[in-house]
Amino acid sequence: MVEPPDVVSRALREAPPDQLAEAADQAIRSTLGALRTDVFVADYRISGLWPVLDPDLAAAGSLSRHTVAQRCFSSQQPVRDAAGEGPCRLYLPLTLWGERLGVLLIELPAVPNPTVTGHATDIAGALAVAMRAADRGTDRYRRARRRERLTMAAEMQWDLLPGRSVAHHAFALAGQLEPAYTVGGDHFDWSLDGDRLTVTVLNGEGSGLAASMLTAVTVNAMRNARRSGGGLVEQAELASDTVFYQHRGRRHVATLLLDVDTRTGRVGAVDAGSPHLLRMRGATVEPMKLDQQLPLGMFAETRYEVQELHLEPGDRLFVVSDGVWAAEPPGQEPYGDRAMARSLRATRLQPAAEAVGTVMRELYAYHADSDLRDDAVVVCLDWHGPRERGSG
Repeated sequence: MVEPPDVVSRALREAPPDQLAEAADQAIRSTLGALRTDVFVADYRISGLWPVLDPDLAAAGSLSRHTVAQRCFSSQQPVRDAAGEGPCRLYLPLTLWGERLGVLLIELPAVPNPTVTGHATDIAGALAVAMRAADRGTDRYRRARRRERLTMAAEMQWDLLPGRSVAHHAFALAGQLEPAYTVGGDHFDWSLDGDRLTVTVLNGEGSGLAASMLTAVTVNAMRNARRSGGGLVEQAELASDTVFYQHRGRRHVATLLLDVDTRTGRVGAVDAGSPHLLRMRGATVEPMKLDQQLPLGMFAETRYEVQELHLEPGDRLFVVSDGVWAAEPPGQEPYGDRAMARSLRATRLQPAAEAVGTVMRELYAYHADSDLRDDAVVVCLDWHGPRERGSG
């Protein structure tokens, strides 16, 4: 007997990339007896969930933070919404390797038993994989995510990102860019390769398209070195030389490079500029003191050195750009002086993917909800610690 998840997976593989929601809807109706389905995707600011299948609902607005779907998205757990003996709505997270894409709604005639719920969960996983892959072949899901037009600079920045979150048995990692629809030079990048997690946070000089292009060159130079087997020093030096020989010292990129050994919690760091590194251990937030080296691209053949830190299980690292740290609305002190530590402590019980959103919302509130004056990036790394020997 062919199980429902297998039927849906086959339907998704055979469907065109822009028709995944329709293919899933038809297969779920036929295998689970669903009354209806829909796919909700998170927008760029992670401020709402927007439907893919129902254009009338999309025109009416997003699902607010107080809906059952939003509860599913935040908790990353299936949530049932049933009233008496009638139909039951089952909301399931669409998540891939820890990256939260949205929520799948399946409306069933009655409350599902554990077997049906298990099948539905597997179907949501298969749909998340298919949607992530389909982004290379269609703009449909990206259009559903955007609530306004992106600037050219922001378009480039979002396309350059590795994702917005990733999960591993040893860590959880997430990042967010703001202002989401106009961001220019701020950026983050990461890569997991065996026991090595590389994380970089950049603040490209300038604004708009020029800053975005500068950041894109820098990121790709570091990726080139990393994919050729180079460590942090090689990544920093190749990127610095690339930027210098293109701009002759007139432009530079402030960058923090981190290399985490997922077996031990040892962290190598190259601080080449302004991104700030903070550690939260328990309720205590403290800046991590690093020797600041030259930003990338200031001089030819600049040499960099790696410093070492060590993480303990339960530690949380935040990396923030100057657009967060030095934000200074009229009449107020810089955000990094005191307000930011309070916002970081407010995230203690939240997962990394929720924490970055909380910090950004607090930053907007500090600006009295007015537009940010500078690009801002927040990256959060939760260190769980290596898996014990013999554990599954």
